[in-house]
Amino acid sequence: MSRLALALSALVAVLFAASLTTGPSDTSALSDLSALILGGDGPLPLVMREIRLPRALLGLMIGASLGLAGAAMQGYLRNPLAEPGLIGVSGSAALGAVLAIHTGLAAAFTLGLPLAALAGAGIGVLLVLMLAGPRGASITLILAGIAISALAAALTSLVLNLSPNPYAASEIVFWMMGSLADRSMTHVWLALPLMVVGWVGLATLGRGLDALTLGEDAAEAMGIRLTRLRLTLVVGIAFVVGAATAVAGAIGFVGLVVPHLLRPLVGARPSRLLWGSALGGAAMVLAADLAVRLVLPERDLKLGVLTALVGAPLFLHLIYKTRAEMA
Repeated sequence: MSRLALALSALVAVLFAASLTTGPSDTSALSDLSALILGGDGPLPLVMREIRLPRALLGLMIGASLGLAGAAMQGYLRNPLAEPGLIGVSGSAALGAVLAIHTGLAAAFTLGLPLAALAGAGIGVLLVLMLAGPRGASITLILAGIAISALAAALTSLVLNLSPNPYAASEIVFWMMGSLADRSMTHVWLALPLMVVGWVGLATLGRGLDALTLGEDAAEAMGIRLTRLRLTLVVGIAFVVGAATAVAGAIGFVGLVVPHLLRPLVGARPSRLLWGSALGGAAMVLAADLAVRLVLPERDLKLGVLTALVGAPLFLHLIYKTRAEMA
């Protein structure tokens, strides 16, 4: 376990440093890091502190959030096909952001778009909790999340359909693809407090998720309060995924793929998978964002598109593997 933690931490550190030193300028990595740490005159310190640092920090934060949320959701549902968007947070946050762009709030107010997305995520989670009920089973939570996701997707399509401004419609489509470009430290400080609250909540679920591997009855016999565990899970995912979607748009498959890849390396224990998936998710998003800048730098390839292109084949492989095991 210590070797895996060390390896993942080293990988994240290398990718974070690479994210800081990758860009269109011809400067060396050493001069980039010196400008970031020491400051000085000229455009390089400004670029490092206002453009590259926020992008790298958001990649780290969002990847860790999605990986952690995915591991927690899969541990609770005891299903490797589960992912954080299952409870409707991503769709509701996207709907809030789309409404902000459509109404002009995003253009009139700097933080209008992320704040509207956070509001959408909060409303979506409240609706899911109301539909699922305080003591509903996990299947009820899934059905409620699917219903809210479908409603949010339908309303998002309606807003796109009724948008009289083609530029606004184009902005909505591109935002929904997910990206870390053109983000600032303002976005970091907006998302970080919410993510920290979610991280703390999800990190406390390890013992309960381990107990759930024996079944709900066994977990209750071991003193696990399932109602409290589910509430902590839903609220924690709402904080981390809602904040991530608010500042970066929809970035899919991270919370699905990373826990699946790391599960054999942690002995299939949900408590160990939580921290492993957080580090793995951070590494995946940082690596994907680097690939976006290196593969097609002149075409503005979106981060969410790349993660989907990588994640979808792995998801299909997971489905095939699961079917073969059940046969």
